Amino acid sequence: MALALYRKYRPRTFSEVIGQEHVTEPLIQALRAGRLNHAYLFSGPRGCGKTSSARILARSLNCAQGPTPDPCGECESCRALAPDGSGSIDVIEIDAASHGGVDDARELRERAFFAPAVSRYKIYIIDEAHMVSSAGFNALLKLVEEPPDYVKFVFATTEPEKVLGTIKSRTHHYPFRLIPPGVLRPYLEQLASAEGVKVEPAVFPLVVRAGGGSARDTLSVLDQLIAGSGPDGVAYARAVALLGVTDVALIDEMIDALAAGDGGAAFATIDRVAEAGHDARRFAGDLLQRIRDLIILRRLPEAVERGLLDAPEDELARMRVQSGQLGDATLSRYADILHNGLVEMRGATSPRLLLELFVARMLLPAADDSIPAMLQRLERLERHGPPTPSAAASPSSSSSAASLSTSDGSGLTPGVSPQAAARQVAARAAARAPADLSPAADQSAAPAGARASG
Repeated sequence: MALALYRKYRPRTFSEVIGQEHVTEPLIQALRAGRLNHAYLFSGPRGCGKTSSARILARSLNCAQGPTPDPCGECESCRALAPDGSGSIDVIEIDAASHGGVDDARELRERAFFAPAVSRYKIYIIDEAHMVSSAGFNALLKLVEEPPDYVKFVFATTEPEKVLGTIKSRTHHYPFRLIPPGVLRPYLEQLASAEGVKVEPAVFPLVVRAGGGSARDTLSVLDQLIAGSGPDGVAYARAVALLGVTDVALIDEMIDALAAGDGGAAFATIDRVAEAGHDARRFAGDLLQRIRDLIILRRLPEAVERGLLDAPEDELARMRVQSGQLGDATLSRYADILHNGLVEMRGATSPRLLLELFVARMLLPAADDSIPAMLQRLERLERHGPPTPSAAASPSSSSSAASLSTSDGSGLTPGVSPQAAARQVAARAAARAPADLSPAADQSAAPAGARASG
């Protein structure tokens, strides 16, 4: 039976732990200098290396050549505490979710005073430490505060705020973090190569996004894709179908439709999303992710080099084109609509209908009197010109537009209030409107009509 990837490639030393250098480097220095504390608290999101690091610390402390940051891997203790080892009688792992009561704490306290059987230290690794009850923590308090010289504690938790303050104050606290995509993707490529499996480059960003920064979750997703791969390896189409993410082609079609203002193409894309069996909520979330990427590309063209974006080269080329088709105000309004829409879609009986309504709102900024909608309409005027030739030829519209333009190209006076900005937008739109539809023409025409009828 094949071993799960997250177990097969569990790190054996601190140097193999990825994405947690802010934790591993201080621990390595402490081991080298011999400045060891009696209790440690490892906190952070799930699957980011807390328990693995606790086991590595136990391995480093009990190595025959230790304490050392580089366990030899040859002595009896190192072999027993290896990821595939049988375990050590002097390293006790306790799951606080099922052993967090006061009776369990009392039993631990009584056993802790017995010296280790064969190792240098007796080490207690208490996983899910936030599940220990207040009475259990109080029963452990005296032992954690002043343990025997041969006893070490390592608490691991995803919720450090629930750990009793008197316990936390007696530990060295090391917060773990989610692993960034720029670190995870090369690691996944290395593992795929070690497994001898061909994986299409476009699959890795999907796996990283599905893992959410958790190394264990990411390896579980990759393991699932490898298990279901064919003789040609992990294909992008199969990964999209298995992970339930939206095909990037549908996202591109929607962005192109929004940029062109083509409602027919936009709603046809939503229909294809439904026919492909994609979840409307997931599509909205993926579309919001794409808009976020476009905003970053507009503001920071070197975002890929800085690790803020991770996508195949062909997709990045399309995104660069799309970022030039949509302005900042338009993208910002689209993001607001989708973000609020995702909240509204929770528990909705017809998420597809809501998605269509959100897309309609994106396509119709004139139906919205908010400042973001006015800014989008102004941006559209600046990009595509006035709606009619008569307005474009009007000298008054050109002079009005020029009077409102500023050096930064936003069309608004810097530092004005939102109300003043709205008035400037309305004035600029009125200046570009056809003369026969302007409010002044309507007001002058009404008295003339009244005099004629009189």
